[in-house]
Amino acid sequence: MDHVADLSAGQHTRLPPITPIRIAIVGSHGTGKSTLVTELVHRIPGLVAIEEPYYHLLSAGHAFSEPPTIADFEELVDAAIATFATHPAQSLVFDRSPADYLAYLVALQSQRPLGDHVAATLSALNTLDLVVYVPIERPDRLPDADLPRLRRRVDRVLREMFIDQTWGWTIPCLEVHGTLHQRADQVVAHMTARGIFRAGV
Repeated sequence: MDHVADLSAGQHTRLPPITPIRIAIVGSHGTGKSTLVTELVHRIPGLVAIEEPYYHLLSAGHAFSEPPTIADFEELVDAAIATFATHPAQSLVFDRSPADYLAYLVALQSQRPLGDHVAATLSALNTLDLVVYVPIERPDRLPDADLPRLRRRVDRVLREMFIDQTWGWTIPCLEVHGTLHQRADQVVAHMTARGIFRAGV
C-alpha cells in the first residue's frame, strides 16, 4: 500500500496510456469516490467510467429497501462481480467494486455464509491494475453523511481488506487523501511511477 506525494500544484497533464488499465475506486459512502472517478476520466485519455451497480439495478427496476438490507447488498455484490466480468479490455475506472458491497455485508454482521462471495470478489479484484481506497478522513469531509455508524464500519472493513491485508488479499492498492485534485495527483503519480502510462509532454 503506497502513499504517494502530490504532484506540483496545478499540474494536471493528460497522460497517454501505454496499455489498457483497470482501476476501482473503493470507499464507504460519502467519501468522494464518484468525484474522483470523474476527475480521473478528465485526466487520463481513453479512460471510461463504469457507474456503480446500484444505479444499474435501480434502472432495471430493482426496489431497494431504505436503508438497504443484507439481501440488497448480496444482490449488489453479485451485480458488481458481473460488471467486472462483462466489460471489454479497455481502460476502465469502476465506481466501487464487489469488495465495497461485501464490506457492507460484513459491517451489517451478516450470519450468512460469505465464502462464495469472498472467492468471487477476489477473482474480480484480480482483474485490476489498481484499487484506490478513499478513506473517511479526519476531520471528516462529510460529517453529516447518512448512516454514520454503518459508514464508519464499512470504512474499517475496507481498510482491513486493502491496507491492513488481514483478509490475505494482495491487490495493488493506493490510499489517497486531501482535496479532489490532490487525490487525483496521487493516483497519477503512483501509476506513472510504475510505468503504467507515461507522463505527458
